[in-house]
Amino acid sequence: MTEPAKPGQAPGRAAALAQYRRRAGLYDLELALFEPIRRLAIERLALQRGDVVLDVGCGTGLSLPLLRRGVGARGRIIGIEQSPEMIGRARARVAQHGWRNVTLVCAPAETAEIPGVADAALFHFTHDILRNGDAVAQAVRHLKPCARVVACGLKWAPAWAAPVNLLVWPAALRSVTSLEGLDEPWSRLAALVGRLDMETVLLGAVYVASGRIDSGL
Repeated sequence: MTEPAKPGQAPGRAAALAQYRRRAGLYDLELALFEPIRRLAIERLALQRGDVVLDVGCGTGLSLPLLRRGVGARGRIIGIEQSPEMIGRARARVAQHGWRNVTLVCAPAETAEIPGVADAALFHFTHDILRNGDAVAQAVRHLKPCARVVACGLKWAPAWAAPVNLLVWPAALRSVTSLEGLDEPWSRLAALVGRLDMETVLLGAVYVASGRIDSGL
């Protein structure tokens, strides 16, 4: 067993690998409650036929069907996931459907070799990645000017909904290795992308941040 996440510690790769090794078998069931958030996030990507989209921290590939529906058969999806157990399930999903326009890269987001540049990027419930400046920068470097970016996940609820954090806390402990930045998980992405439009759901416990790469950066 790994140590639980602590408020100020940085994300830990070894802890994340162990965490998702344990969760891989039940991951799809655990995230079923958040499927409406996934649909909202991908809707905010405003994908077009023929687009190339990065699925950063793609997990078991739950976002792949919706992403593929957006980019069509002529588009391309590049999924990045460091957990062998999780990406193994994503590869099985791709093989089951015979998707030829999905490329899966098993590597940490900060060192992943991402082919080409993309029109959009999705960070779905990837708190540890979003709090890793090198990982965020690597993804942004592979986005075109004005590319669309969407991030979503858990956050601390505002003061008026403080009791909600009694639910956020155990959910975060199970899904992240660092609680650092849980008040504004998107801040490192915003520093590189520019302005992000914010939406919150579930009484402020979950956010959806969307925007475009600032071509002036």
